[in-house]
Amino acid sequence: MATWDRLKADTFRQYGRYGAAALLKGFLTRRTFRPVVTMRLCQNARAGGAAGRLVLPLLKILHRCATHQAAMDFPWNAQFGAGLALTHGWGLVVSQGVRIGRNVTLFHGVTLGRRDRIDADGQRATGYPVLEDEVWIGPHAVIVGGVTIGRGSRIGAGAFVTSDVPPYSVVAGNPSVIVKRNCVPDVMHPAPAELDSTVEQPPCISVQTSL
Repeated sequence: MATWDRLKADTFRQYGRYGAAALLKGFLTRRTFRPVVTMRLCQNARAGGAAGRLVLPLLKILHRCATHQAAMDFPWNAQFGAGLALTHGWGLVVSQGVRIGRNVTLFHGVTLGRRDRIDADGQRATGYPVLEDEVWIGPHAVIVGGVTIGRGSRIGAGAFVTSDVPPYSVVAGNPSVIVKRNCVPDVMHPAPAELDSTVEQPPCISVQTSL
């Protein structure tokens, strides 16, 4: 089952290994890991037919309690790839329309948000960020709108990003600029692909646009 494969990868990011005991320990003792587990359980219940829909309201309450304790806005029904790591957690805000790839790391205070543009005719266009695999987002970085953060890129603390970031780039500042290219991804305990072999991943788009 895809949900349990993803939970294996999430647990591997926490401990560098996977096991049922490690998963249970993380759920009980790690404030920032518990919302990841409840998010996966909610998604599994939604995909579980009539029986899943029956328990989904209870799991949604559990998820709300977990996110409240961790002081974050972390929707259960967004698209999160396997191997997600939330570091510290305080003040994290993720909009529901965000798409996140594998082995992504989000620090405290990060905002991944919606951005609306109103054209001259009054029409509204809404966009949400896409984070490709192995992206690292530092504390209090803000990424808004329909931008893509390329694979393996790092967004520095406090950066304000409103444009696409090419793969393997380091971005810093407000407004953000690329300060390094061809960087090495920063992924502690990267979850092996075989832990998530049944999951269809978000598309990895090669972005050529500079900031």
